[in-house]
Amino acid sequence: MANREPAKRGAERQQRPVENQGTETSVSKGAARHKVGIASQGRSWLRHHKSTAKQSLLRLLLTPLPSVMTLAVLAIALALPGLMFVGLKNIHQLSGEWKGDPRISLYLQQTLPAEEAERFSQTMLLRTDLAAVELVTKEQGLHEFQRISGFSDVLAFLDKNPLPAVVVVQPFDNQKTELVALQKELSSLPEVEEAVLDMVWVERLASFVELANRVVLVLGALLALSVLLVVGNTIRLSIENRKDEIQVAKLVGATDAWVKRPFIYTGFWFGLIGAFIAWLFVQISLLLINTPVGELAALYQSDFTLQGLGFVDSLSLIGVGIFLGLFGARLAVGRHLREIEPQ
Repeated sequence: MANREPAKRGAERQQRPVENQGTETSVSKGAARHKVGIASQGRSWLRHHKSTAKQSLLRLLLTPLPSVMTLAVLAIALALPGLMFVGLKNIHQLSGEWKGDPRISLYLQQTLPAEEAERFSQTMLLRTDLAAVELVTKEQGLHEFQRISGFSDVLAFLDKNPLPAVVVVQPFDNQKTELVALQKELSSLPEVEEAVLDMVWVERLASFVELANRVVLVLGALLALSVLLVVGNTIRLSIENRKDEIQVAKLVGATDAWVKRPFIYTGFWFGLIGAFIAWLFVQISLLLINTPVGELAALYQSDFTLQGLGFVDSLSLIGVGIFLGLFGARLAVGRHLREIEPQ
């Protein structure tokens, strides 16, 4: 008995390390920690953005009437500045065609004979302060007036030509002060009944263009503000409708960025689709007025053609719509989501 007990204890001592070793092995073979790579995180981020964008678009399609009404308001608010921009663009085109060297039109006395008018024009050619001189006789003026006005039948009943001869001169010096002084000097000549400086019309046109620029900027800013308000109010209503869903998402640990993402994409879709509809409105409007504008230009013997939104202008309109949609959504989300917290 005395020999068996030490042997038994030795056997127990030999078995204990084996049991401890088995326990350590089982622990080491338990839960393992895995490190997610940057590439996997990027793919997951892109998948979530794609899924969120698709779901946001589907939500708009599932509520067609409110979405269509909101998009119509956005499209009109974006189309109005677009139409004003196109009008301003065509005004600049017209002013560019009318710009040039200022001229002074000398309307000669009605009783001045044709020979005296010719002699007067030759005298103007001898002046060193004039770059060019052109004589428009009474007959040439009447013929041009008949061709442009279309009153040839009425003018045929007149006893004499009511139009005076005109001498158009182009000065070397284009400064305003010098032009005004030359106009006064030429108007005092006995052969001249009236001297008209074309620069006055150019200045008036430039003032009108500047005023139009300011009006377009002011109205464009006001309409852009209206787009922000419409998008912000729409996002606010969407947040209120999904209040319970947001609270549950925050309870399970959703981040603010994750909660905001669907509403940001909603603003993106509103801006994109609204801007595209606005572009269609602008193009259709230009098609409707293109023919009357061409007929009006033909009456003035002008080759003016109405310019629409080019490729760059169209992209700018779409970009502005997307920016306003995103910005309005971000403002609304940042303000109203802070008020929704889990109970």
